[in-house]
Amino acid sequence: MQNALYVGLSKQVVLRREMDVIANNLANMDTNAFKAEGVTFEEYLSSKARIGNAAAADQRVSFVRESGSTVDFTEGSLQQTNNPLDLAIRGEGYFVVDTPQGERYTRNGSFTLNDKGELVTMQGHRVRGQNGPIQFDQLDRNITIGREGTITAINGIQNQVIERAKLRMVRFDSQNTLVREGGGLYRAEGQTAQPVKETSSVIQGSLEKSNVKPILEMSRMMEIMRAYSSISQMLTNSDNLRKTALDKLSEVTA
Repeated sequence: MQNALYVGLSKQVVLRREMDVIANNLANMDTNAFKAEGVTFEEYLSSKARIGNAAAADQRVSFVRESGSTVDFTEGSLQQTNNPLDLAIRGEGYFVVDTPQGERYTRNGSFTLNDKGELVTMQGHRVRGQNGPIQFDQLDRNITIGREGTITAINGIQNQVIERAKLRMVRFDSQNTLVREGGGLYRAEGQTAQPVKETSSVIQGSLEKSNVKPILEMSRMMEIMRAYSSISQMLTNSDNLRKTALDKLSEVTA
């Protein structure tokens, strides 16, 4: 009977973890380029828990535990902003930014200029071009970014189009190895960034939105709540059964 309580508790623990992940997805449904996360689970056969009256092959008790998390890297919808420094990638690929921890990757193209005229993220991380940080002149105007990432501007003094840089965009053979960090950033683990393919393009004046599907997330949340309540009721019934059994045994005269 104790095993039933432990098995039910193990299920409640993973359901609580899945609920936390869904809540985080819903909280980021309006975050630019956010990718929905999921949780995977696996069976865990305890080496110590046993069912005494079962056959030897069936004595081990099966629990459930979290085995890892997954990220849905499908592309989110594009929202037009008409801000020339808002960029979205259509197709696979990531922008490259410099952080105090090293090179990081993001699909959130909500960029701005710092006081040095450098293209940076909203957190102040410099966006990298093919030849390093992207620098503008104070007199630059009409900044234009082509589909292949080439950045041009009309210079106020010379009044001519000048190519300032070309965005560095990369892809990975296996996105599942990317590690999510705060602020929409990812770091690569065990693989090298490669140039994007020609099928990927930059869309100026637009941002990629979150790929979270709120209706599906809410439906899953209700399923988890029902499952959690069902297990709670089962544990309560199991505990009541144990109490009833102890009460009956206590009534037996020696």
